Amino acid sequence: MSLAAATRDAVRERPFLYDALRAGIVNYTAAARTLDIDGEEEAVATALRRFAEELPTDPPHDSDARVSMQSGLGRVESPGAESTAVLTVGDAAFAEGAGSLTGIVATGDLSAAALAEVLGRLRATDVSVEAAGVTDDVLVVVVSRRAGPDAVRVVEATVQG
Repeated sequence: MSLAAATRDAVRERPFLYDALRAGIVNYTAAARTLDIDGEEEAVATALRRFAEELPTDPPHDSDARVSMQSGLGRVESPGAESTAVLTVGDAAFAEGAGSLTGIVATGDLSAAALAEVLGRLRATDVSVEAAGVTDDVLVVVVSRRAGPDAVRVVEATVQG
């Protein structure tokens, strides 16, 4: 495998570095030091620079959605619960009136990239996510009741066009 290919693979294993390269905010030499690639540090830094030049500069998602908050969600595992659930993942469903969790629901033009950005921003603000999911027109994030207001602000800032 070439040094350039190894560098690309190493970056793809570190989404934060990929995002930083796209944003143009990387110290290439420092980043090269953190990658476990056989090769000279300056050669790896050069491979990073070249890879960054090839990356798209357009935003990772273009969302336009309305955001609402639903309180009193809880995990339910009974048959048929998915019909009243705000979010179903596998055999677990989160439905209204079943607990003290809060669902942040965005409806509109959405994508998986929007969910990825929401989750990254929530992680950066120390908001713990219980469950999350997205389709082309609905994004749901389930958080604790206390984290609800912070989560609403984060989701709004991320998905409102």
